[in-house]
Amino acid sequence: MNINFTIEKNDNTSKGRIGRFSTTHGTINTPIFMPVGTRATVKTLDPGEVADLGFDIVLANTYHLFLRPGHDVVKDLNGLHRFMAWPRSILTDSGGYQVFSMRELTKISEKGVEFASHIDGTRHLLTPELSIGIQEALGADIIMAFDEPVAPESSHDYTKMASERSTRWAERCLTARERKDQALFGITQGGFDKDLRKESAQQITNLGFDGYAIGGLSVGESKEVMGAMIDCTEPHLPIDKPRYLMGVGTPDDLVRCVARGIDMFDCVMPTRNARNGTLFTSQGKIIIKNSKYVRDDSPLDPECSCHTCKNFTKAYLRHLFMSGEILGIKLNTLHNLAFYRHTIEKIRQAIRDDNLGEWAAKLEKE
Repeated sequence: MNINFTIEKNDNTSKGRIGRFSTTHGTINTPIFMPVGTRATVKTLDPGEVADLGFDIVLANTYHLFLRPGHDVVKDLNGLHRFMAWPRSILTDSGGYQVFSMRELTKISEKGVEFASHIDGTRHLLTPELSIGIQEALGADIIMAFDEPVAPESSHDYTKMASERSTRWAERCLTARERKDQALFGITQGGFDKDLRKESAQQITNLGFDGYAIGGLSVGESKEVMGAMIDCTEPHLPIDKPRYLMGVGTPDDLVRCVARGIDMFDCVMPTRNARNGTLFTSQGKIIIKNSKYVRDDSPLDPECSCHTCKNFTKAYLRHLFMSGEILGIKLNTLHNLAFYRHTIEKIRQAIRDDNLGEWAAKLEKE
């Protein structure tokens, strides 16, 4: 599937841009944040609630769905959209991140990655060909090439070897691809080395994918290092293709990175923080378990119009959280995702007004 990515507006003060492209299941307006639905669900929310928040696309996890319930099961049940009752677009990752996050359970070779299931210990070999096969069976609109992110402490030699192996795996993914109704994105790597980042970007873009991702960041590095890696990669990514920064980030990260030319993001931060009682608001983070909210009858965020903020007080949200009530986690999740959605809308408006660069520069100084 050749994505027809159209840039509708460039910001005159940064590299930020507003764009759009279509998939089988609808139009995606960029910049975009994708809620993470690891196991075919955005935790605690009904798909209709996610849609009502205004999201065009969600992300699901290839590795986890491969292990349970199995991609063959999902395929037999008419694909991931029908299985999870989500009518809009879906992106599936390749399983590459699990190579990094579960590296104590993996053994990497040129053929692929052998890993022990975190569920029952059974061993599996995930290859580029199998990763593509799983994603084609799941039926996502956007699928990702299989890659090898590296740990921050990796040596230069290993980082170079892994980056070059990711390029070879990317070629195998293109060869293995059979479905033409799915967009396939390539992933650039290179660790924290500017030269390796440049080399990887040039190698991956030469292969001709439908879009391009920057992988291997947001793994513990500083904001300055992350920004530097984006800055040395972005000039080598095609202007006419979507650019996806994987696993990022905070609301402020979205502002900074859109200003650096990024179009797409995903991160567990809004949903995971919601489950831990950390809430993003226009007045800064709120830790809802703090005792100062015991009798606070004000809304969580006076500038937010989400269901949580319109109907419930900080005191009630604290009560739910301290009582271990599921409703508390649900309401927290609704708000955090609404906040991210609102942040994206503010970024789009800043691009329309040609002042995203000023906003991003202010954040860089803080």
